[in-house]
Amino acid sequence: MYMLMLVLDDPGKLQAVLNAWEDAGISGATIVESTGIQRIKARKKLVPLLFPFNQVGVSHEEEGHLTLFTILRDEEIIQKCIRATEEVTGNLDLPNTGILAVWPITYVKGVANAKDHA
Repeated sequence: MYMLMLVLDDPGKLQAVLNAWEDAGISGATIVESTGIQRIKARKKLVPLLFPFNQVGVSHEEEGHLTLFTILRDEEIIQKCIRATEEVTGNLDLPNTGILAVWPITYVKGVANAKDHA
């Protein structure tokens, strides 16, 4: 069993990634809103405004990422997941696409049919 983590740079591609994963046979994922150190550093460099946007009727949302976690059973499904992801994001080695990492899990409990998951 393996844990796969995808930091999706463009949250607008979430549904397409989830659809691609489902087509590849991935049955579940956990999704967390996240941001990165470079975005935090850039925010500190901004000059503070005298009044917040929300008080003048202007919406301001900080751009962030979505981080997806899924548990996969073997190398074959990992490769399917990577191909499905890159069909949506483009080559993950390129900037502003995302980051994908996989690591082995030595023990899993609480995953329905863990030996058959994904």
